[in-house]
Order: sequence, then C-alpha cells, then structure tokens
Amino acid sequence: MPLFGNTFSPKKTPPRKSVSLSNLHTLDRSTKEIELGLEYGAPVMNIGGQSLKFEEGQWIAESGGNISGKEMQRLKKRNLQLEEENNLLRLKVDLLLDMLSETTAESHLLEKELEELKNHSRRKK
Repeated sequence: MPLFGNTFSPKKTPPRKSVSLSNLHTLDRSTKEIELGLEYGAPVMNIGGQSLKFEEGQWIAESGGNISGKEMQRLKKRNLQLEEENNLLRLKVDLLLDMLSETTAESHLLEKELEELKNHSRRKK
C-alpha cells in the first residue's frame, strides 16, 4: 500500500501541431520570384579551385564530364600502364628490326661469299 495514495501517473500531453519555421509557403508566386530570383539554377560550389555543379542528381565538374575522382585515378593509372606497355612493345619492335637487319646483312655476305667460291671453282676447271 503506497504511503501517499495512488502511484505516480502523469497526464498524457496532447500531440503538437506541425508548424513550419519557413514563411515561404505563405508567399504568393510573384513575391517568391522577387525574394528568391526568377531562376533558382543548379547549385554550384567551389572546392579546392575546382568548380562543381549539381545536375541530374550528380556533382559534375564545370570543366566537363561527370567522372568521379576515383574513376579519374583509375583511368590515369590504366593510362600509365598502357604507356609503359607501349614503350616496351616499341623497344621489342626496334630490337627485332635490328636483329632482322643483322641477319639480312649476314645472309647477303654469305651469298656473296658463296657466289665468289662458285666463280673461283669454275675458273680452276
């Protein structure tokens, strides 16, 4: 049995009405246009010297394209790999051309020697 009567039971508070802190919904269209400007435009921000514009749900660099930083790094890395591979292949082609030139020169020398030997043996007969 409680000492001072019933147990503690506070009254329920009535639900609050949702009240907007903005008064823009009360303004008519012409007042909104005067206050906010005729065209709101896409949001633009400048970060680290790079200007970004929010269009169709994505931040796009003003310089063009809608490539993310990660994608740009991946493409730069891939480009570097391809340049290195290209340089290696050029080196291999140069090496193969040198080898071909050397082999061709040796072949011509051997043909010339063979021809001279044939001519020398014909004279002896």
